[in-house]
Amino acid sequence: MLVGVPKEIKTLEFRVGLTTGSVEELVHRGHQVIVQAGAGEGIGLSDDNYRAAGAEIVASAVEIFARADMVVKVKEPQPEECALLREGQVLFTYLHLAPDPRQASLLKASGCIAIAYETVTDENNGLPLLSPMSEVAGRMSIQAGAHALEKHQGGSGMLLGGVPGVEAARVVVIGGGVVGTNAIRMAMGMEAHVTVLDRSLKRLKELDFQFGCMLNTIYSTREALWRHVTGADLVIGAVLVPGATAPKLVTREMLRAMRPGSVVVDVAIDQGGCFETSRPTTHLDPTYVEEGVVHYCVANMPGGVARTSTFALNNATLPFTLALADKGYRQALRDDHHLRNGLNVHRGDITYQAVAEALGYDYRPAQDVLAD
Repeated sequence: MLVGVPKEIKTLEFRVGLTTGSVEELVHRGHQVIVQAGAGEGIGLSDDNYRAAGAEIVASAVEIFARADMVVKVKEPQPEECALLREGQVLFTYLHLAPDPRQASLLKASGCIAIAYETVTDENNGLPLLSPMSEVAGRMSIQAGAHALEKHQGGSGMLLGGVPGVEAARVVVIGGGVVGTNAIRMAMGMEAHVTVLDRSLKRLKELDFQFGCMLNTIYSTREALWRHVTGADLVIGAVLVPGATAPKLVTREMLRAMRPGSVVVDVAIDQGGCFETSRPTTHLDPTYVEEGVVHYCVANMPGGVARTSTFALNNATLPFTLALADKGYRQALRDDHHLRNGLNVHRGDITYQAVAEALGYDYRPAQDVLAD
């Protein structure tokens, strides 16, 4: 198979779909890999590094999309990239389609086979290709929130961990999954007062055992959300419904009741965000103030630590990339129902139910389109 890797074009996005190590694995199995010039420079992987791994370097994304049987990316294709997709071409990347009707429409019109990292599953009902970036985003959320709390960033001028004789900041994490767990770990390491809200008693017990009595675990109700959010200095939105639009758990009224200069970090923004006032921002202009609260809603947070993120992502995606290349997409999806769960768009059909429901499209199960 001819596998193509274009340079990412989202604002300040320096991650790359394949590392040199992944390229070498594909080439070793008899596949061809073409990489756009400069695709890996942002993380210290030069064109010469890719050539040494066996890749061919090409000048433009146009050539990548024109030649490749499968395109491997990191972020969702931008409109100009969607226009380059061909019928029957495989696209393997993050998609986050539920809050993005334009992208869904363009992918349908292209006739491509779009497989989303974020809905591939594993034997434990986890999301193995989302998890590495969730770990990164969870840890970054505390760094970003601590920075936004500084006065010159519009925050209240509060040090997350305080100092002797001065109270530490109160951090509330909504959701105890991968993002939430990593946010908790970082916030507790910085000696903040940390509370986590979740609707799974099982998960709250696990977090209690993991972090001990220094973590305040609260069952999430509307009343509990109101009480803890309005009393927080920093709130991390870490909720996820796989493939679907994130629920708007924190209302404008809650934010209005927070102390001016408080901060919210919406890690769920890729799926539409879990704060009523959230809208996507970029690394170039990451924050805005609404209702007196600083909002950090960068839609590609892990891109800020692109080298760590790229290698972590490739560790998870490589086995699936190899399966798609070795077997062809149709056989690979038939053989592995976890990978098949990643199929979101197939030659004009929406094949992931949560996406179809969110966007009002007819739903065709993946196994049905693969049997045609």
